[in-house]
Amino acid sequence: MVTFDSIIILARKLLDVLLVWLLIYYALKHIRKNVKMVLLFKGILVIIILKVVSDFFNLVTVSYLLDYVIMWGPLALIIIFQPEIRNVLEQLGRSQLLGRHKALTVDEREKMVYEIMNAVEYLKRSRIGALMVIERDNSLSEYIEKSRKLYADISSELLISIFFPNNPLHDGGVIIQGDQITSAGAVFPTSDSVKISKRLGTRHRAALGISEQSDCLALIVSEETGRISIAVGGVLHYNLTLDEFKMMLLEELRPKEQSYYEEEEDVENEKAEK
Repeated sequence: MVTFDSIIILARKLLDVLLVWLLIYYALKHIRKNVKMVLLFKGILVIIILKVVSDFFNLVTVSYLLDYVIMWGPLALIIIFQPEIRNVLEQLGRSQLLGRHKALTVDEREKMVYEIMNAVEYLKRSRIGALMVIERDNSLSEYIEKSRKLYADISSELLISIFFPNNPLHDGGVIIQGDQITSAGAVFPTSDSVKISKRLGTRHRAALGISEQSDCLALIVSEETGRISIAVGGVLHYNLTLDEFKMMLLEELRPKEQSYYEEEEDVENEKAEK
C-alpha cells in the first residue's frame, strides 16, 4: 500500500538524483569549452582505467602507486587547476536561469540585425576593426562593470562612430544587450587555443576567448583585411560573406522555442509531402 511517507521518500530521492544530474550536466557543458579542463578530464579517465586494469591483473606495484595518486590527486588538481576550476564556477554563477536580458520581438530583432549589418558593411568596406559581443543566456555583467557604460539604442551610426579610428573606445569591444548598446571599450580574455591561426590578431583571439567562456555571439571586423567573422561556442567562423554573416546572425538570435517549433513544422511538412 502506497503511503504519504513513501511518496515523500520517493520524491526526495528523485530530487536528489535530479540535482546531481543537473550539476554534472552544467559542469560537463562548461568543461567541454575549456581545452585544459578537457585534457584534465581525459587524464582522470586514463587513471581510472589503469586502476581497473591493475586490480584485474593483480599488478601490485602499479596499483600501490595509483592508490597514492587517487588519494592525493584531488588536492593537487585543485591547486594546479585553480584558475580553470574558478572559471567553471564563474560560468555557473553567470548563467541566467530566466533567459536573456531582454526577449526581443520579431520587429526588434530584425531592426537590430539591420543596424548591425549596416555598420558591419561600412566597417568592412572602410577596413575599420571592430568587435561586437551580443549577450544571450550568460550574463556579461563582469565585463560591463569594467567598461564604459552607454545604455543607448542600437544604431549603425553609433556603432561606426565607436570604432572609428582615434575614438578613445575603438580598441575595446562593444557589448549589446537586447536592442541596446550597453557598453563600449570592454576588454575580454583572449583564447589560448592552439587551433586558431597565428596570423589572427588580438581582436579575433578576444572574440574566441569570450565565446569559450559564455554563450554570447562575438562579431569581428578585421582592421587589416576587412574580413568579417563570427565566434560562437568556442568556434571561429572566419571570413564570411555579408550574406553568410547575416544568415548566421539571424539564426543565432532566433529564440530557442521558435527554432524548435519551426523544426517540428518542417518535419510535419516533409511527412505531408511524402
